[in-house]
Amino acid sequence: MKLTDTAIPAGMVWSSPFAKWQGSLSGVSSLDLAAAVTTRALADRGVAPGELSGLVLGWSVPQPDIFYGAPLLAARIGAEGISGPMVSQACATSVAALQAAAASRSGDDVELVVTTDRTSNGPTLVYPNPGGPGGSPRTTHWVLDSFAKDPWAGRGMLAAGDLVASEGGFTREQADALTVLRGEQYATALADDRAFQRRYMVPVEVGSGRRAITLEADEGVRPAEQEAIARLETVDPEGVHTFASQTHPADGCAGAVVTSTARARELSGGEGVVSLLATGAARVGRSRMPEAPVPAARAALETAGLTIEDVDLVTTHNPFAVNDLYFSRETGYPLERMNVRGSSLVFGHPQGPTGMRSIAELVEELRLRGGGTGLFTGCAAGDTGMALVVRVED
Repeated sequence: MKLTDTAIPAGMVWSSPFAKWQGSLSGVSSLDLAAAVTTRALADRGVAPGELSGLVLGWSVPQPDIFYGAPLLAARIGAEGISGPMVSQACATSVAALQAAAASRSGDDVELVVTTDRTSNGPTLVYPNPGGPGGSPRTTHWVLDSFAKDPWAGRGMLAAGDLVASEGGFTREQADALTVLRGEQYATALADDRAFQRRYMVPVEVGSGRRAITLEADEGVRPAEQEAIARLETVDPEGVHTFASQTHPADGCAGAVVTSTARARELSGGEGVVSLLATGAARVGRSRMPEAPVPAARAALETAGLTIEDVDLVTTHNPFAVNDLYFSRETGYPLERMNVRGSSLVFGHPQGPTGMRSIAELVEELRLRGGGTGLFTGCAAGDTGMALVVRVED
């Protein structure tokens, strides 16, 4: 989808820290988290709730009261007069939500995009089944059963990652080396008391009194030393991925403000704008999910009138090391210029917010470099992928 006159004010794409599976945020509703983080993010950036024209809420794991999610969240952040669509597209939710905001916007409208998820303590759904033994119901665990198997492809996500690695001739050693590289890149974001992360990261402060929870930095990031990784066994004896070379589920929230270029310049206070140029989507073969970011990226770049040679930096959602190995081989883009501050392989994957965090890191790194063109791309459930092309400029 080509995006025209659509921009994010510089500094107005953000993310909370990501908490590990069953960690600090495991008992916090993702809607409560979204209310706390978004309120803080808007206040820190000087955006009054009354300036907002609409809201797009992205999520992938149901929470209590999610039926009323968008208008409820709007009211809780002090923007009672707005609402908007809710978007759920697994790992591609962030790009889909930004695309929905661009489509919803008119003129100088200011759209708020919020993506939030808690993979911890996912719900178990109970379906009536009068034909079952004694009328016993059928149950589905929303998170674990979705991770375990794609019902159309008949394989789980890990099996898809190992299948693409096998067909592509990628080795265990390559997967380990990529994991170490991404860990080293993440470490640069922690330098100088996390100076880079503080550019976009919004601390979590939720609850009160004895039930107050605070989270200043990522939780659950695993060390990425070559020797330790090499000692791990692969999850599938015939595969290449260990628990180090695949991502881990997480909890978190991220968001952005989307408006016209002119309004973005006003809101940024002279700090520049992030033009959203195009999105792209693709679907690949059955159980080939790690391949999907490549055609999605090509579709977005073609729509923007660009090629991969025009791209200064790339960030990806890479639940498996093979995702980035495949992308680099197919596009010729150097692994070292991808995810230069880390990626979901390292900091975790809370589903809906994952892409937005990587977009925030892409934008902030380009701002530090004086601007340029960036690409985010990632896979999603069901052998699909989505991508976004941005340009950071004064």
